[in-house]
Amino acid sequence: MSEPVIIIQTTLPRSWKEFEVGSFCQTLLEAGASCIQHSSVQSMYRWEGKFESSSEWAIEIKVHATKKENVISKIEEIHPYDVPQILCWEALASESYGEWIQIDSSTAIE
Repeated sequence: MSEPVIIIQTTLPRSWKEFEVGSFCQTLLEAGASCIQHSSVQSMYRWEGKFESSSEWAIEIKVHATKKENVISKIEEIHPYDVPQILCWEALASESYGEWIQIDSSTAIE
């Protein structure tokens, strides 16, 4: 196995159109993300003392450790929610995928 890959997870409003999600993701790729996947999910949560349920886009971002803070900062800067979900963790990756993430991070747009 290669060095760990960082996975960052967030959500976006389901009211956003595909091109808006794509634009958000493009900005994160420019900030240093290597790969981003998005899909539709149903979220349940407490907000201001009430239970809420809403459709959202789930966004999963893969990034090299050296680009993690830059990508998180960009999410905080452009995210539409008052309190965006930003979760991150390390994952073991296959040697070839981990190498691709590492190589990609060295060629990311600054």
